[in-house]
Amino acid sequence: MSVWISLIGIGEEGLDGLAPALKTLIDDADVLVGGERHLAKVPGGDAERLGYDNGFGAVLDEIESRRDRKVVVLASGDPMNYGIGAMLSRRFGIDDMEIHPAPGAFSLAAARMGWSLPDCETLTVHGRPADVLNLHMSPGTRLLVLCRDGDSPAEAAALLSERGYGDSQVTVLEHLGGDNENRFDGRAADWSHERAADLNTLAIECIAEPEAQLLSRAPGLPDDAYDHNGQLTKREVRAVTLSSLAPLPGELLWDIGSGSGSIAIEWMRLGGHRKAVAIEKDSARANVIAKNASRLGTSKLKIIEGTCPDVDIPGEAPDAIFVGGGVSTPGLLDWAWDSLKPGGRLVANAVTIESEQALSAFHEAHGGDLLRLVVERAETIGSSNGFKPMRAVTQLSLRKPS
Repeated sequence: MSVWISLIGIGEEGLDGLAPALKTLIDDADVLVGGERHLAKVPGGDAERLGYDNGFGAVLDEIESRRDRKVVVLASGDPMNYGIGAMLSRRFGIDDMEIHPAPGAFSLAAARMGWSLPDCETLTVHGRPADVLNLHMSPGTRLLVLCRDGDSPAEAAALLSERGYGDSQVTVLEHLGGDNENRFDGRAADWSHERAADLNTLAIECIAEPEAQLLSRAPGLPDDAYDHNGQLTKREVRAVTLSSLAPLPGELLWDIGSGSGSIAIEWMRLGGHRKAVAIEKDSARANVIAKNASRLGTSKLKIIEGTCPDVDIPGEAPDAIFVGGGVSTPGLLDWAWDSLKPGGRLVANAVTIESEQALSAFHEAHGGDLLRLVVERAETIGSSNGFKPMRAVTQLSLRKPS
């Protein structure tokens, strides 16, 4: 069948900002789809109108049932940038669609600020926790943020101040591209503006105060970046473990016996749409994982309470599995190996004799690399300094045949 879905991005100026050909597509539509704000920009007409009151999944089903009709979907700005475009193309395929973007909020915000768009970090807190900002804070970074509503600027200012970025310059850009466009600026720590308009975009120039804890995206965050009760893969071992897991963009990790969640969190902090599931049997530790994930900008980390191999982990098979706890549990390593995708990586760490024996036996059966990590840290001994060895860690890493 020929193209039957037209996805049209519109700005605050509404139909007046569209080319005549796009106005004709809207006038000739049998079905108009969009949010309340978008549909209000199209007065009159005989087209059937579908909104998002029952969620995106429901409206996609409604569109599917109208394949024999001309469907026009209205979206804000560039619908392929945190918009409905990706969902439509996944569901129907690009052969059934034509996409007509308008200048999006990021492009308009960069133009207003005089910032180079490729040099900015672009993100959204629309429908997502505001603490995603925690992942992107670093000195000199420029952030462009699609906001959830008028409370988002104050929430962002509070987060910046809490993390030691209170000197950051925050600009609120309301109703970009429309007659009601407005701008106001301020310092995060002194933020006292009234609630913004619900349709707003933030431009943030991150400025760190001297006491700010600067956290790299590279594996091996300082141990004190985490809350933990001792169940923490130490910094040096963590860096080697992430290297052995060899994260690639878009991949999924299972972190078994997650403890404080450090391996899963640092996997996700690498960006690239990586996903992770933290499996932890202790509910108190699971709560700690959630707090760590929020503070370190990875609130999308999925946390499952349970004991492997008995726990049910829904969804796709993982690309990598890390076993940090319970290595000596009978059958656990075999279950993890069977759960991996072909070509996936399994990494397991052991600190007890029983766990080392389990890794040695698995290594004999399946091969891979077996190594021992011994780290010594300098500590004060009386009036002098000396090196104190940490508990040795034995690590097995191997790749499943593809």
